[in-house]
Amino acid sequence: MKESIKDSQQNVEEILSDSGNSNFLILHNDDYHTFDEVIDALIDICEHEAEQAVQCTYLVHYKGKADVKKGGYNTLKPMKTKLVERGLKATIE
Repeated sequence: MKESIKDSQQNVEEILSDSGNSNFLILHNDDYHTFDEVIDALIDICEHEAEQAVQCTYLVHYKGKADVKKGGYNTLKPMKTKLVERGLKATIE
């Protein structure tokens, strides 16, 4: 019984530490990746719908960067890592 209480407390702590949805995953423009590569990454990694991924890709292209996801740091960090692994430049602000 004590194990389940401890597990529950850890889950609550994780949720609370990630509950501040004041962070943004920022994708920066580059001259190397095609629109299709960026769109596919946003769909696969950030779980965007196709139309949302296209819109974000155009924003990144024309404005130099765009926030592509809002959330807690613990949620955004793995997404940032996966985007960077695909060679894209991403930051969390």
